[in-house]
Amino acid sequence: MSSTLPPASAGTPKIRLRGLKKTFGTKKVLDGVDLDVQAGQGMVILGGSGSGKSVTIKSILGLIQPDAGTIEIDGRDVLSMNRREREALNDRIGMLFQNAALFDSLPVWENVCFKLLAQKRITRAKARDKAGEILNQVGLDGSVGDLSPSELSGGMQKRVGLARAIATQPDIIFFDEPTTGLDPIMGAVIDGLIVDCVKKLGATAVSITHDMASARRIGDTAAMIHKGRIVWTGPAATLGDTGNAMVDQFARGEREGPISMELRK
Repeated sequence: MSSTLPPASAGTPKIRLRGLKKTFGTKKVLDGVDLDVQAGQGMVILGGSGSGKSVTIKSILGLIQPDAGTIEIDGRDVLSMNRREREALNDRIGMLFQNAALFDSLPVWENVCFKLLAQKRITRAKARDKAGEILNQVGLDGSVGDLSPSELSGGMQKRVGLARAIATQPDIIFFDEPTTGLDPIMGAVIDGLIVDCVKKLGATAVSITHDMASARRIGDTAAMIHKGRIVWTGPAATLGDTGNAMVDQFARGEREGPISMELRK
């Protein structure tokens, strides 16, 4: 059974990044990222391709080791944790991947309960019914559990991915481009389910997205990363009208502005 980590003290950010740096060869991807994500809030991270969004998330998840800086979750330094402590932390984290990343060789119900089964937290006899309950939470009938991922539409795959992400009742959930490949209506449906599920769990959510409508729907706060640094943070509802020329250009999808000028150099 995994060890447990102590709760954060009042006022401590759920996730706190300071001076995070990462270089790949001669490419400096993160150049001192500072960011706070408050408990129970939805944070959306914006930025162009290669700006450092994914590397930031992967560093928090422990998939990439940063060259410098600190990562704290509930006030604890993640980078100094031993293996057992890191595993205990990972048990509290859920992830919805960009393309759902379902296991094609497994039926939906096994995908949903994959982590629970792998950790022997549930028997196979009970997992099918458990998967059905979780599928209901994301707007799918329990019978979908008997299908294979290849039999699902893109929107259904996203919902199954969300079901898997919440199956262990995590208190931190990461979303990687949750509406990519979906039509505007299905994108809005997925966003609504994300908000409902996160709220029900009382979880903290961190999302990467290029979809500004989605960012406003799922985010309480937003941050923009550019050239490996956070250049703005503020309410997600203000995206497109922040008063920050770089952020507003990105949010509006405008060709001309400070970002394009830099690209022309």
